[in-house]
This record gives sequence, C-alpha cells and structure tokens, in this order.
Amino acid sequence: MIRSDKAPKEESNDAKTITRRDFLHDLSLASLALSVPSLTMARSARAASAQASYYPPTLTGMRGAHAGAFEVAHQLAREAKAFDDPQILDEHYDLVIVGAGISGLAAAHFYRKQHGPQSKILLLDNHDDFGGHAKRNEFHQGGAMRLAWGGTVNIEYPKYSDVGLGLLKELGVDIARLLQNFDYNWGDSGTGLAEATWFDKETYGEDVLIPGLSFSSIGREPLLQFISRFPVSDDAKAALTRFLNSQEDALSGLSTVERTAYTRQTRYADFLRTKGGLPDDAIQIFSGATMGSWGIRADDLSVAECLENGLPGEHILGLPDPEEVQEDYASAMFPDGNASIARLLVRSLMPGCYPTMSDTSDPFDIVTAELDYQRLDEAAAPTRLRLNSTVIEVRNRASADAVDVSYVRDGKLVRVSGDQCVMACYNRIIPHLCPQIPEVQKAALAQCIKRPMVCVNVALKDGRAIERSGVSQAYLPGRMLQLVNLVTGINTGPYSVQWKPEEPCVVHFFAAMGAENPEGLSISQQNQAGRLRLLDMDFADFEKEVNTVLNGIWGSAGLDITRDIQAITVNRWPHGYARDLADLEDPQWLASPGPYEIGRQTFGNVAIANSDAGADAYTHTAIDQAWRAIQELPSRSS
Repeated sequence: MIRSDKAPKEESNDAKTITRRDFLHDLSLASLALSVPSLTMARSARAASAQASYYPPTLTGMRGAHAGAFEVAHQLAREAKAFDDPQILDEHYDLVIVGAGISGLAAAHFYRKQHGPQSKILLLDNHDDFGGHAKRNEFHQGGAMRLAWGGTVNIEYPKYSDVGLGLLKELGVDIARLLQNFDYNWGDSGTGLAEATWFDKETYGEDVLIPGLSFSSIGREPLLQFISRFPVSDDAKAALTRFLNSQEDALSGLSTVERTAYTRQTRYADFLRTKGGLPDDAIQIFSGATMGSWGIRADDLSVAECLENGLPGEHILGLPDPEEVQEDYASAMFPDGNASIARLLVRSLMPGCYPTMSDTSDPFDIVTAELDYQRLDEAAAPTRLRLNSTVIEVRNRASADAVDVSYVRDGKLVRVSGDQCVMACYNRIIPHLCPQIPEVQKAALAQCIKRPMVCVNVALKDGRAIERSGVSQAYLPGRMLQLVNLVTGINTGPYSVQWKPEEPCVVHFFAAMGAENPEGLSISQQNQAGRLRLLDMDFADFEKEVNTVLNGIWGSAGLDITRDIQAITVNRWPHGYARDLADLEDPQWLASPGPYEIGRQTFGNVAIANSDAGADAYTHTAIDQAWRAIQELPSRSS
C-alpha cells in the first residue's frame, strides 16, 4: 500500500524533481481519492475552455491500480474485515458481471447476443475506468492528442479463435485495414532510428549506450561485434566470446528426446553457467530480456523458452530442426492498445455513451471519439457500467433463483441482485468474494498468482534529442524499467500522427516487476514479492527512474528533463498479467487438470471468466473465457 508519509528521496543532479509536475500529480491523486461519477475532474489543456468533466484517460501520475481502487479489497482479503448490513438497492438484473475489463465486457456482449439486446446487465468495476489492463492514456499537453497504452496492447490475430475473430468482426475491427497504416514494430517504426542497449553507471560502473545492439532477437554474429564494448569484467567478455564462438556439442551422448527434455527442464541461467561457462556478470546481461514477453526473468525460464525468445545457446545444443512451423507472432494494434477494443465493446453495449458516433459511423472513429462517462450508468439503459465499485461478496440465494452482489462505492456498502453472475475479475480474489464455493476450488483459485507489471508513458515536448541520438528504443539490462521505446507508427482512422522530431511525442517504458532478491525463490514467490515491492513504490520512485534513463540515453543529445518532460503516467499493475504455463513453474500449477481449470468451475448461478481462467495473459484468452463462462451458466427458465 502506498505510504503518504514516505520520506522524500534524495535526487541526483541527473534526476531532479520537477516541482510543477509533482504538484499536478499530487492534486490529481487528491481528487482521485474522492472520485465518484458526479465529481468534476480537471481534464487536459484541450478542455480548458470547456466545462470540466469526469474523463480518466487524461489523468497522469499513478494510474493502473490507482489510489482508491484496491484498499477495500485489501481490507477484505488481507485483514478479513467484515462488511455487514448493506443497503439493499431496488435493482435486479438478468446478469451482474464483476469486472469491466475486456473479459467482463465481452461476457456482456455474448450474453446479450444469446438472450437479446434488452437483457438487463450491470457491470461493476473497482477502478475509475473500464478496460482493466487495456488502459488508454491520452496526452494533450503539447496540443494535438497523443495516445499510448497502459497495459495490454497487441492483437495477436493468428492466435485468435473463431469466437475471438467473430467478436472483432462484429465490433468492426478489420485486421487488414488496421495493418495498412501500421509500422510500429516495437522500435522499428520507419523513423530510420536504431534499437540500442544501455548499460547504466549505477549497475555497471559507467554509462555505455550501444546503438544497433538488441536483445529482442539477435544472432551470435551481431552479438559478437559488441562484446568488447560491454562494461563487464574481462573474464566475462572472454567467456561470452568463447560461448558464442563454440562449436562443441554441449549435450554430447544424449538422444534427440533427451536433448529436448533437457531444454524444457533446465533453467537458462544454469545452462549458461554449466554448459556455456559464463560467470554471473555475463549471465545478468540476459536476465531482463524476456520480461516483456513472459513477465519472468530469463534466469527462471527454461532453455527452450529463452531460445524461442531469441536468446543465444542453440548453437551448442545440437537440436533437431522443428517438425512444425513456429508459432506466428504477427500482431496488429490500435494507438491506445486494446483499450480501443474495450471502447468498441462499450459502444456496442451502450451506444449513447459516444455522442459523436452514430450507427453508421466508421468503427475506427472510436480512436478519437470522446466518451461521456456520465452515461455509462443510466437507469433506463438495459446495460449499465458502474465504476469505483469494489465487490466484496457474491452469494447464491438458498432458493437458487438469484445471486446477491454486495459492493462498496463512495464508502457505502450496497447490494444488488441478479438472476446470474459472471466473475470476470482477478481469479485469486474470488475465494474471498464467494464464501460458498467448495474448498478444493478455493485452493485452486488461490494459485492464480498474477505477474506484476508496469507501463510508464512519458510525454515529451518534442523528439529532437531522440532524432539527434539516432536511437528510438533501448533495452535496459541493469534497470528496474527494462525497455523504453518511442511510440510512433500506429495510425488508425482519424488518428494520424507521423513522426516529426519537432513535435510532441511519447516514449513508453515497460517492466515486469520482480523481487529485489530473487535467488532461491520460486517464480510465484518472486511474483508475490514483486507485487509488494510495486505497491510500496510511489510516483517519485518512478519519476526518478524515468529521469535517470532518459538522461542516460538522450541527455547527451540535448534532452533536458526539466524542460522536455511534460507529463508522466505510471500504469501500475500489482496484479498484472495472468499466471501462464511456463516450463519451470511450481509443479502443482502444472498439474493436470490445472488449478486454473479446477478454479473456473461454475457454482450455482455464478460462472468464472477472465484470462486467469485460461492461464494465458492475452486478450484473446480473456475473450474466449468470457464466451465459455456465458455458455456454462445454467439455462434460464422461461
């Protein structure tokens, strides 16, 4: 939990506090702590001449799991607080959905499709905005709007099921059209600028920026070209050179089956140490390279998983050529990530929320359309979405004819009822919300430990320093934030922002938050430690990290953090992306049937969705699990 009395931290000269921005951040948090739909919030410079309104996408500072979103849930789950005597509202629905992320919104869509558009549905969410990890960040500080994402971003369309592709089609998401003006490609976005790796002085003793060195997928030969510049010991450089040049068969005498088993059962760090002969300071360089795709450091992934991520080692393993074509990782995206999918779902459920869009509007207009948050919870609407509402209990009635749902909103405990309910929230909280479910199911759900993640977006006055540096993206092997890249090359419908260095721009930081002392901890234990670490951090911690990295990479090219940073939005997700099926996860998690399968079973009139239920941290999984949950609800009597 964030401590308001946390002592100020010392700032170095290259990481100075920006007083004006801190003031605005503190002001926004103070407002946020009291947020209710009737509260007026300051928006951006764009709306300065208009009446202020509730519009969360423009809020900066600490977002994601923001102040006010998690405290009630922590009182329930951590402190076992009792919530008694709710006010009974005169509201009964066909379906109540707990969680208004993409899985919850998709569940509402599928329910309406099955039972008709007049079905009465209520979605409840503890955050001040919908979409879950599909978070939209808007920046207007420099004039024209710049968009970025605060969580889930890729539409990995080759992985979508017929159900998922069908939903996209119904929403108007034409993948071929989405790809027409798309050249983002994670750092290679038609700017002519290079990817790089930045070794920082705090970790390595000196600042070293190496343009052209990428750890996303780099072959042995390019890597060998740069080893002499690595700020590591001579022994580490020599060992890396020997490892990458080696022609030896490290698994001599093993059969093909045994070699494959070795790559699935061996930690990558152990392989580098025992078969590659690398010392710890050389191994550490690769540690953060997989955090973006797995949320797990390379040390704790299997050799096979790291090879699939492009890390070196295959040349000494004598592995057979794969019999099957490798999985297609092609993806498309909106400028605000999958927030546009969430917004399209809201439009389909509550079209009046977008007053500038009609039935005949181009679906891609959703990217720039303004949403009237006041209309999300209209009494006369068949579907209603209620934000700032933390559910604390879901209970099947003894008569089996309804479900009672209690939640806290604006400090008040209230209760509504529904014929049925879908839990589209963090699966691990469900045992605390649903006391009636069987103990074996509670134990299974308790194993759904998410991986903590952070997405930080920084609005810059312009991109001149980025252009002068020749670098648009950097891997940060020694830093808390593991990757930074320029956001450009994603243009959809009316949103067309071409790369012009003299204009405002956004740079995006990503991190999977690990334990400060991970050695000896299992992956799930590291995730739990990382979550506590993330919750204990405040905005100043992230600002200092951002300032240090920006100054280290682009400071010598003229970037001045006190002049050029216009806003910082920290999307903090202590309960981040779903726990998936990594090779070396805890054995009980990899059992068959998996705990996620046992945990997602329908009980009474309550079904369970969310990507947690599919053990896969992807939007298409959230959609598929929403569809499954709706199909598994008991048939309604006429």
